[in-house]
Amino acid sequence: MKIVVIGGSGLIGSKLVAKLREGGHEVLAASPKSGVNAVTGEGLVKALEGAQVVVDVANSPSFEDQAVLEFFERSGHNLLEAEVCAGVQHHVALSVVGTEKLLDSGYFRAKMAQETLIKKSKLPYTIVRATQFFEFVGGIAQSGTGSDGKTVHVSPAYIQPIGSDDVAAAMADHAVAAPINGTVEIAGPERLRLADLIRQYLSATKDTRTVVEDAAARYFGAPLSDDTLVPERNARLGPVPFGEWIAASQARTA
Repeated sequence: MKIVVIGGSGLIGSKLVAKLREGGHEVLAASPKSGVNAVTGEGLVKALEGAQVVVDVANSPSFEDQAVLEFFERSGHNLLEAEVCAGVQHHVALSVVGTEKLLDSGYFRAKMAQETLIKKSKLPYTIVRATQFFEFVGGIAQSGTGSDGKTVHVSPAYIQPIGSDDVAAAMADHAVAAPINGTVEIAGPERLRLADLIRQYLSATKDTRTVVEDAAARYFGAPLSDDTLVPERNARLGPVPFGEWIAASQARTA
């Protein structure tokens, strides 16, 4: 079948495109680099010709509140409208576990707006909510770093991060399956305290910053509780734990 991957040149998109092609599917990696821009609508009609499935793994280039909202609203509207016209049979979108619990953050309000557009559309769909990626743990540490550059203030709340390879594998499976017209969750195999995860990351990368557990510390603008960043009971769990991933990552860069 023909599958169009929106955001096909990004972290998840590039891995997803490769997996789907390995499965024998005709896959178009659609992104502004290839002349397809869901925000402006450029190239969408041609890209979707003959497509049975569209997988949206695109992300906003800006996390500023208004910019990220406009990105997901405009791209979502343009994409869904073009899919209806093209006769697409399944829309698969990547979202985030706990989105409805993180609405103090502009980014998560934008993701909720994206999900709402999908649910209101006429298209059969599957929304795949993932926990935070291993690749972004360094960014979490940086966001919590104080002005002195020596301490990282993060919540002790639980988190259950997942590797991008495992995300791509799950997205590929849902892309070739029937739409569920609902939401599924994916996560890593381990539930860790966020502060412990950051300590593990800093130790592995030989970073001398000190982690300070702070229950009031916000996660990209949103407060956390123990159930905010973890999936429900029926989530699909990736097989690779963070320790194994970070060790392999460091070995590759050594």
